[in-house]
Amino acid sequence: MRASLKPRIALFAERRDGHAGLLIEAFAKRGIEAVPVALKLCAVTTDAPHGLYIPGFEAALPSAAFVRGIPAGSFEQVTVRLGMLHALRELGVPVWNDARAIETCIDKAMTSHLIAKAGLPTPATWTAQSLSGARAITERETPRGPLVLKPLFGSQGRGLKLIRSADDLPAEEEAGIAGLYYLQRFVEPADEVWQDFRVFVVAGEAIAGMARVGETWITNIHQGAGAQPLLLTEEMRSLAVRAVLATGADYAGVDLIRGRSGVTQLLEVNSMPAWTGLQQVTPGLNIAQLIADRFLAVVARRGAARSVEEAAR
Repeated sequence: MRASLKPRIALFAERRDGHAGLLIEAFAKRGIEAVPVALKLCAVTTDAPHGLYIPGFEAALPSAAFVRGIPAGSFEQVTVRLGMLHALRELGVPVWNDARAIETCIDKAMTSHLIAKAGLPTPATWTAQSLSGARAITERETPRGPLVLKPLFGSQGRGLKLIRSADDLPAEEEAGIAGLYYLQRFVEPADEVWQDFRVFVVAGEAIAGMARVGETWITNIHQGAGAQPLLLTEEMRSLAVRAVLATGADYAGVDLIRGRSGVTQLLEVNSMPAWTGLQQVTPGLNIAQLIADRFLAVVARRGAARSVEEAAR
């Protein structure tokens, strides 16, 4: 932390939900005040000393910033909200996760691209910007098995659709499509059990994981799936950490799946993950405290490195 400033952190959260509350408590245990801030109330103000308006930080910038959530909005609103995070980084404020990582992870297509580019196993993926383009992909690929249509910016299992033929594709104007089709090879379940795995990575380490078991192929907790304890294998740890590294995130929830082929594959990287289900199956681990402690340790190391660089000038 900066020695010249009282250590106060901006906790960007759409609302003070249970996760935000746990983080505030975790930081408080280390003598740090985490101030909840709604990004939709922030603004560029060029006549301010640092050029930004952040409620609660009018006099000085936060020592660091932790992003718990970004509220939905128009393209313009979201652009400005992410721009605030970009601006903080440019001003030297450590941000978890920063705007670049969030933008990458929110965009499932870019996440798939980077994971594949890193040589990591992931289901074959295609995008099309028209129904005709999506139909061409579907007609070519569905003879080998079904595909999954996902909203490019969706989360919590909403808007997923199984595509067995081109006739299953929705029209371009339907909700969640917006003229963009993100299609991924459907992974057939092993042993007829609908499950995938969530691995939580913080500061380059896979700290915990859970199995998500559902009654259908959609295994998100918010869609009714149940969380079960999971003993992470070295393969799971390695894949999750490497996926997070590929996206540039500091902390993330990584979704893995193992199908009939026996190969573990990467599905998604969530840069603003919830951990309620994970906490339920890891009672001996205080996830919020671990996140806060790792965050503070990284911020402290960055501050020390910056001080050394300034002294050497």
